[in-house]
Amino acid sequence: MGAPLPQNLSPEKIFHIIVAPCYDKKLEALQEGALPALHGSRGTDCVLTSGEIAQIMEQGDLSVKDAAIDTLFGDLKEDKVTRHDGASSDGHLAHIFRHAAKELFNEDVEEVTYRALRNKDFQEVTLEKNGEVVLRFAAAYGFRNIQNMILKLKKGKFPYHFVEVLACAGGCLNGRGQAQTPEGHADKALLRQMEGIYADIPVRRPGSSAHVQELYQEWLEGINSPKAQEVLHTTYQSQERRAHSLDIKW
Repeated sequence: MGAPLPQNLSPEKIFHIIVAPCYDKKLEALQEGALPALHGSRGTDCVLTSGEIAQIMEQGDLSVKDAAIDTLFGDLKEDKVTRHDGASSDGHLAHIFRHAAKELFNEDVEEVTYRALRNKDFQEVTLEKNGEVVLRFAAAYGFRNIQNMILKLKKGKFPYHFVEVLACAGGCLNGRGQAQTPEGHADKALLRQMEGIYADIPVRRPGSSAHVQELYQEWLEGINSPKAQEVLHTTYQSQERRAHSLDIKW
């Protein structure tokens, strides 16, 4: 992060805010190494939940419907909102699956098919070649499915090459940081509405973005460059619980 960004701003002049659907992102941002600070610049300065954003707008008498969507790259106008490929509010399993299929087996996968196993929050995606399953991915949402997955792992009965884990049943759209009913419960009607809105947003695969391609070539010095490895890759580090809190806004 030592090099200038597209808007010619040095890292110390950037205040990085994450808007997340859950409160756990606040804890993740507090952990040293979770979002690495390069060249003296902290990865995250502030974490707000989407529910907190809604409260701030209500307190400021701002209408969500009338709010304009700002662009990330200033004068390079983004003409429409897009989303990554996925079943609903999940992560990048579909993108990683396609990439692995192409890189490892030279297979072009257009449609990624999810198959529900124990329940709708535990799904499997496989790639077959010559009648043999060569890739087996899974999506495990909610603590019950996560616990079952860990038990299988400990018993040595774990057939998956990649598992996408989300703590909330139903995915991130069902996060506790989302807007809730006045009684403090998840708003199921609002959740269904958000799922419909999300599904209607056009899909754009990450690699097809001109901004992403420009970022790799001009800032990261190539896709597999040492700089890309340093900035974008991390390793798990066990964190001890601390009694004090770091200087990060909640």
